[in-house]
Amino acid sequence: MDIKLSITNPITEELEQFGKMFDDTLKSSNETLHNVFSHLLQSKGKMMRPTLLLLLAKGLGCLNDKSYHSAISLELLHTASLIHDDVVDESSERRGLASINKAFGNKVAILSGDYILSNALLHAAKTASSEIVESISNLGKALSEGELLQLYNSQSINFSEETYIEIISKKTASLFVTCCECAAISANATKEYIEKCKDFGLNLGIAFQIKDDIFDYFDSNKIGKPTGNDMKECKLTLPALYAINKYGNEHIISIANRIKQGSATESEIQEMIEFAKDKGGIEYAEKTIEKYIEKAHSFTENIKDVEIRKSLDLYVDYIYSRNH
Repeated sequence: MDIKLSITNPITEELEQFGKMFDDTLKSSNETLHNVFSHLLQSKGKMMRPTLLLLLAKGLGCLNDKSYHSAISLELLHTASLIHDDVVDESSERRGLASINKAFGNKVAILSGDYILSNALLHAAKTASSEIVESISNLGKALSEGELLQLYNSQSINFSEETYIEIISKKTASLFVTCCECAAISANATKEYIEKCKDFGLNLGIAFQIKDDIFDYFDSNKIGKPTGNDMKECKLTLPALYAINKYGNEHIISIANRIKQGSATESEIQEMIEFAKDKGGIEYAEKTIEKYIEKAHSFTENIKDVEIRKSLDLYVDYIYSRNH
């Protein structure tokens, strides 16, 4: 059986219900919004975060309306953040299709993202839980802080792995953290257990983003973004940071600075990619992922439902083994 089907097997009906509810949120009589939503629905994501939230809530013994509305709110917020990120990064492609800003222009992209964000807040309110609303509001802050930190970091000569982890913790892992937190809150978990769930989400999210960043060093039409795209957007990720810090010379550091400034040539970007690969950057990043994956697996031992625990373990393994 396909690993994705194995992961979602315990929540097949719940995911179908979520899908219907989510698609209903992307409907509008406004022609521009209708066109934007139709474009978005051509290439849905892997629904990694809603799957996690619904699995965890069910594993904790209480998947309810709060769980559904939390999952919808978070997926909408994630969608809005990607639209806004593409404007900031001047990206032209998302999941193998033209980005919203490329297809419709920056003004439509920003306003559409704002509309989707407002819809996300509406579904957060529908949970009727001040704790969930607070959690999702804090996520919005973390996403913005992460983007600003990334912008600031691109203007510095800092090649710190710690800063990289902080950025991906806010920009990516915070979504996984909030999914786990909302799942636990909706299932009426204790405060102590909610914190354990948040740690689980943090480990998953960091591992997920490092894996995503590794893809950028290889040619593949499955990934949905060009190879070297991160560097074209002034981002140096873990494989390159490791190689620069451990083996970087004056020439390499000069290229690294030009990448961060957005002035590196295509050949310089390719040189940095090959340098990172030749100096063990990919292997280092893979080993770093393994550490976070191990921590995530230690959490699933607490899930009493055997079927859900198996699916969560498969989910953790998928984050490490996926090829796109």
